[in-house]
Amino acid sequence: MAEVHRQRRDLLRRACSRHTRRQRLLGPEDLRHVLVDDAHGLLYCYVPKVACTNWKRVLLALSGRARGDPRAIPAQEAHAPGRLPSLADFSPAEINRRLRAYLAFLFVREPFERLASAYRNKLARPYSAAFQRRYGTRIVRRLRPRAHPDALARGHDVRFAEFLAYLLDPRTRREEPFNEHWERAHALCHPCRLRYDVVGKFETLAEDAAFVLDLVGAPGLRFPAPPPRAKAAATRDLAERLFRDISPFYQRRLYDLYRMDFLLFNYSAPSYLRLH
Repeated sequence: MAEVHRQRRDLLRRACSRHTRRQRLLGPEDLRHVLVDDAHGLLYCYVPKVACTNWKRVLLALSGRARGDPRAIPAQEAHAPGRLPSLADFSPAEINRRLRAYLAFLFVREPFERLASAYRNKLARPYSAAFQRRYGTRIVRRLRPRAHPDALARGHDVRFAEFLAYLLDPRTRREEPFNEHWERAHALCHPCRLRYDVVGKFETLAEDAAFVLDLVGAPGLRFPAPPPRAKAAATRDLAERLFRDISPFYQRRLYDLYRMDFLLFNYSAPSYLRLH
């Protein structure tokens, strides 16, 4: 496992030098997604839709902010603001000290599977009413001529093609940054500016999580079991099914939007895309 992660670090470093130009300096707000466990000298950059709920549960258990089995910690407690300190909460000197001394890790996922998962969970499920009201109504209002008043009020029936058109519309990012559930992993975690010791992957979640906990000196702490293989395959199938109806023109534009995540984390363009 150490060799696997050395190779991933090397590949990330090479991809950064090949594909990134001169970049701006990061400010504290750029580090909002990097969570801190001072007791174990850990920095974890969380990427939504990549097991971040379970990693937050584990960090709460590790740091003593919650007792018992991480699996028993409610999701709303894991995500409650302020439950885990963020690197953005510290002074520049304290930030730099932690960046130099702590074990830093992040977990990533095939970008289009993550995007399909975000669409399904945040815009297509009935329990996502708050997201549908905030983003769904905006998407319907902007992209659906003569929309039904119910859709304008609830945003509950956004189609995948409409969601993608919203992401590609230049007005979207002019108005506000992407929501963290569909923001690119490299834009949340800045892997070409920050040194990550471990680049974990959703596709090898169980092995990579065990490796991190072993490095931390907490091998007895069990990471909650990842989704069964059948569920992982279903997510792949969902992405393929959703993208099959998207025109090659939009497929190419969307690939370009998420291209850096594909390149930095060594993901191939999905075979179902028609990019040429």
